[in-house]
Amino acid sequence: MKIIGLLLLAILSAVSADEAAFIGVNIGTSLSDMPSPTQVVSLLKSQQIRHVRLYDSDHAMLLALANTGIRVTVSVPNDQLLAIGQSNLTAANWVSRNILSHYPATNITSISVGTEVLSTLPNAAPVLLPAMKFLHSALVAANLQSQIKLSTPHSSSIILDSFPPSQAFFNRTWDPLMVPLLQFLQSTNSFLMLNVYPYYDYMQSNGVIPLDYALFRPLPPNKEAVDPNTLLHYTNVFDAIVDAAYFAMSYLNFTNIPIQVTESGWPSKGDSSEPDATSDNANTYNSNLIRHVLNNTGTPKHPGIAVSTYIYELYNEDLRPGPVSEKNWGLFDSNGVPVYTLHLTGSGTVLANDTTNQTYCVAREGADRKMLQAALDWACGPGKVDCSSLLQGQACYEPDTVVSHASYAFDAYYRRMGMADGTCDFNGVATITTTDQSHGSCIFPGSGGRNGTFTNSTSLAPSTNSTVSGCGSGFSRLEDLRYVLFGLLLWSGVFL
Repeated sequence: MKIIGLLLLAILSAVSADEAAFIGVNIGTSLSDMPSPTQVVSLLKSQQIRHVRLYDSDHAMLLALANTGIRVTVSVPNDQLLAIGQSNLTAANWVSRNILSHYPATNITSISVGTEVLSTLPNAAPVLLPAMKFLHSALVAANLQSQIKLSTPHSSSIILDSFPPSQAFFNRTWDPLMVPLLQFLQSTNSFLMLNVYPYYDYMQSNGVIPLDYALFRPLPPNKEAVDPNTLLHYTNVFDAIVDAAYFAMSYLNFTNIPIQVTESGWPSKGDSSEPDATSDNANTYNSNLIRHVLNNTGTPKHPGIAVSTYIYELYNEDLRPGPVSEKNWGLFDSNGVPVYTLHLTGSGTVLANDTTNQTYCVAREGADRKMLQAALDWACGPGKVDCSSLLQGQACYEPDTVVSHASYAFDAYYRRMGMADGTCDFNGVATITTTDQSHGSCIFPGSGGRNGTFTNSTSLAPSTNSTVSGCGSGFSRLEDLRYVLFGLLLWSGVFL
């Protein structure tokens, strides 16, 4: 969960003039039903997401991202820091294996070295900077130091006394590391990565921080937070944290290092102790965050300066430990169904598509062919789907495979049932995608329904096998389509 990109003073202005702020998305993989890399990339394309951050350097994912133009941040997991930080050769091998074997086909633009090491793994802090330097040396050897930047994400909790922002400073315990680390970022023209979570600041403030202030909602002038030293007005927690980081760096005499927010978001669901983890609040926060970033609003300290931000995160991660909210930061469920529709009219194209009516029910990759055939037979029989387009000589006959025919029939049934929960399952052989499956003259029902006939009906595919003359068995286990939103992780600091 990291912060935004901006520059200071003259250098700040020069750099940001050339680079507009972007919105990216983090891709976590702690899902019990993780989509395949090709499915992930399909979703990214459909949502016009052009920047992603991976928490590792997964080979299959990097291959799937090849030739897409999507800008990729790869990561060195914390458990690999020790080996890389102790050996130049190990670092060179890591770059060769995870960068050089994919670049430039895969548009890798930065490497995130560890994550929140100072606050979550302090014993590894001594090897953090050596690891970054060894990796940078390997990039220099490959002449890629200008194309691929190195940094390390920090929790905003390393910033102390964060309000007013002008009085903020880094935890002085880390000065012996922070000073050379900032020197490295400055000398390599890189940026400070920061995870910004107004949700946690709000939760930990015991009512001091108003919910509207955390969610970017408009505040009356008398409710805005005012820095008494600079007289700057702060209308949201996010800007206050970012400026606190800039002031903390300037306290150490670094005024030309931009900030990139590597994680930020809001959970869409929580337990009884998390009443404000709701889909409405997640929608409000993420929609306002995206607008704020893409409008190049900047912060009160640096208005108009690009503040690029990665949303936490693409999918809900149901395998994450901890409270309910930890599993519900995603914008989509594992089937690629939006947890909610972001309110982004007039804010560009990224994540602005209303995918509620742009989902398709298709055959699941790797599904058993016999079960697919049985489900196809049921859909075209008891399911009352018009499958005439699948007959020989008709628009959707080719390709003549059970996967292709089942995908058409499944989508027709899904549309016929109003895309209701549980109507795209067929005993586990169907799945939801946001990719239009139409091809040639074969137009899938979700593209307009020109090949299928849709009438209101309450018949559901049976949950147990049943044989119907001419159709076979139908299987539909009603499943709960989990809706989640998007989010990010930790931060701390009270602003009011």
